Amino acid sequence: MLRLRPLLFVAVCLLTVCRATITAAGNLPASVRQALEGAGVPLADTAIWVHAIDGRTPTLSINAERPMNPASVMKLVTAFVALERLGPAHTWITRIGTDGPLREGVLHGNLYLVGGGDPVLSFERLWKMLRQARALGVERIAGDIVLDGSALSLPPHDPDAFDGRGLRPYNAGPHGLLLNDSTLRLTLVPGAKPGEPVALAADPPLAGLTIDNRILTADGSCGVWYQALEARVASTPDGLRLALDGRLPASCGRRNWGVAPLPSAHYGVALVTALWSEAGGRLDGRVHAAQAPAQMKVLLTEESKPLADVVRDMNKWSNNLIARQLLATLGASAIGAPDMVSGGAQVARAQLAAAGVRTDDLVIENGAGLSRTARIRADTLGQLLLAAWQRPWMPEFIAALPLAGVDGTARRRLTGSPASGYAHIKTGTLNGVRAMAGYVLDRHGRRHAVVMMVNHPQAQASQAAQDALLEWIWAGH
Repeated sequence: MLRLRPLLFVAVCLLTVCRATITAAGNLPASVRQALEGAGVPLADTAIWVHAIDGRTPTLSINAERPMNPASVMKLVTAFVALERLGPAHTWITRIGTDGPLREGVLHGNLYLVGGGDPVLSFERLWKMLRQARALGVERIAGDIVLDGSALSLPPHDPDAFDGRGLRPYNAGPHGLLLNDSTLRLTLVPGAKPGEPVALAADPPLAGLTIDNRILTADGSCGVWYQALEARVASTPDGLRLALDGRLPASCGRRNWGVAPLPSAHYGVALVTALWSEAGGRLDGRVHAAQAPAQMKVLLTEESKPLADVVRDMNKWSNNLIARQLLATLGASAIGAPDMVSGGAQVARAQLAAAGVRTDDLVIENGAGLSRTARIRADTLGQLLLAAWQRPWMPEFIAALPLAGVDGTARRRLTGSPASGYAHIKTGTLNGVRAMAGYVLDRHGRRHAVVMMVNHPQAQASQAAQDALLEWIWAGH
């Protein structure tokens, strides 16, 4: 019977493909193993990769060759390729131009607002541009205001496709003239007593959109307050109506809630119409989307902040729309791609391969990780982190990552732990997915690259295991 045990063990491992997992499990830190067991997550559904920056081989590699869904950790790929391809000082230019003469404050023609793909063109910057046009003498436009978003050639975008929550800002689509993230910020102030109306302030102004606020004050703890709120857009004879329902506990105090009530192109029309009126400008025609003529005379330009700052905005707070916009920007140089999103994925794979990062089993859907089909291997992410460390833009890449226990999406990680403040990590979560990747400085001053991905129905419970891995690395194992 004793002789049969090794044979039975091998047979079982061959049938369940567990030999590599069991071998690796022997090296798994006890704290990580216990946390995974407590979360009900099998090791077979976990990928881990740890490598000292100055080391020759991984310190820990478990299922690292298995492609897994990384959720928002995919933004590391987008950031790496954008910085590598465009450089940290890259900027986007938005232009305002005309096609007719300007006489005595009247523009006898159209005013054109031409996008350059700027991922972070806020309504404050747009307002400044329109004010500058007014200061340059445009008081009245005898023609139209034309919005040109042709800088990006994009596939159709369905905001409801991912999770049916099309009004959530994270589901907004990219656009060549993306304005203010296509988002309406609603400032909510609960009343003093349950049942009282919640006061509302909305910005920026959107022409043609009315808001029907039915949110009431509630008692109880604040908790995840936005889950009790609902927004719906409906067409009425008087235009579009945004209906708001739900309850906000008084204990929450003032809260900001973002909604994306309109597709990007329609949002631009509504925003420019409102802001031009607020700036004191007059318009004989209408605001609409079309392509600017080649002979347009440029009146003024607006330069975005540099890519390094945009990547920081994207990764610190896991902004999906910026990631979508960056991938499309990268796709502008792709040859033979049907659109700039698929072209961006093509460019990303080529750029990673040129950097010596393997692209086996890499699937990029939108660059944001808001996807059920996206896949990447832990060792691919690990190679990317090691390659980024050798790049001249390494400081910008790392500084864009949330600092665990300090800021961004990782501000509540490792609180009370001696490792707090020592890990720059990008995190990602979806239903059935929890992932992280980044860098950890251990207590001896040695830096390590780390990747951990969990794809399992209980993945949300695996944060403790990920934090245990970070603490293990910090302690110098």
